Formats: sequence, structure tokens, C-alpha cells
Amino acid sequence: MSDPTVAEAIDSIYASLQADNLDLDAHIATLKAALARAGMREAVFDPAKLAQNNRSGRKLMQAYFRQRGVTVKFVA
Repeated sequence: MSDPTVAEAIDSIYASLQADNLDLDAHIATLKAALARAGMREAVFDPAKLAQNNRSGRKLMQAYFRQRGVTVKFVA
């Protein structure tokens, strides 16, 4: 099995967020590894795909991911 790409890791995080954060920490670790392999510094998410698409939900997500070593940005 090959290592997941950044896009695949982000898709698995969207699925986890929709499933009440099931295995979210494992998906964040996978995303962090995929970002490192790709030489990227931040993950870009679409706020429309988030379970809680409001400012406080986005800020909470950014803080949670930052604690785990992943910088999160949102597309406008």
C-alpha cells in the first residue's frame, strides 16, 4: 500500500469530521506525514465541506490542528 497524498489525507479528514471526529488524530498524523513528503507547510481546506462552517468552528479546527503540528488555511 502506498502512502496517501495530501489530497487523500484531507479527504479522510473531511470524512472523519462528518463522522463525529472518528479517528481524527490518526488522520491528522497521516496528513502531517503527507505534507512533509510533499514539502508543503500547510493544509488547505474548503470551509463548505466542514461540519461546522462558522468562524468559531474554523478557529477551533485551526487551533486543534496547530497543537498537532499542522497549519490549516481555508479557501475563500
